[in-house]
Amino acid sequence: MRRLAGRFIAFEGPDGSGKTTQYRRLISLLQQRGLTVCEVREPGGTPIGESIRQILLHTKDEMTLRCEMLLYMASRSQLVEQRIRPALKRGEVVMADRFVSSTLAYQGSAGGIPIPEIKAVADVAIQGAYPDLVIIFDVDEETAARRLSPLLADVSSTRESKGLDRIESRGREFHRKVREGYLEQARLEPDRHLVIDARRSADEVWQSLLDTLGQHLEA
Repeated sequence: MRRLAGRFIAFEGPDGSGKTTQYRRLISLLQQRGLTVCEVREPGGTPIGESIRQILLHTKDEMTLRCEMLLYMASRSQLVEQRIRPALKRGEVVMADRFVSSTLAYQGSAGGIPIPEIKAVADVAIQGAYPDLVIIFDVDEETAARRLSPLLADVSSTRESKGLDRIESRGREFHRKVREGYLEQARLEPDRHLVIDARRSADEVWQSLLDTLGQHLEA
């Protein structure tokens, strides 16, 4: 795990994949091993980013897909300059709960914005600060839907506090395309992506993450 010092890792996956649970577990493990972790979330992670997050996830106003994509990139740009680059210079492990891969999957593969256009905006926004490693928690849309269904039942009354946000509450077909988008990214850049089968129990997924990450670091 010491080899992760000064590296940037992004956790990715469709809604309902359970990635955030594993993200928390890995952060805890790294800290126990004596590593300093810079934890960031997307969108958000800075005061400006958190304001953008509220607009993106909870606005009741209609938003175009391109506006949505650009707001994500704006939040990301601030995050890179204010937190990610300084942390990497200090030799910390930067752990992001989502990054550019999410925009490619959600607004690109599922939303329909051409991937080259998103990559061009990302190049401007983050100036090369791409993750060293992207860990994708892969789950089929049926399993994800079952995991999200309790929230869907209460979405009208609890969205603002603990229910689904504006992105999560889109339909099953949308989330199928999101999954396909993630897997395509991993196929195109296998050296920079790890794919974890997230259909199993949380403990089984955790063990798979540790095994796969260990093999990657030893390669």
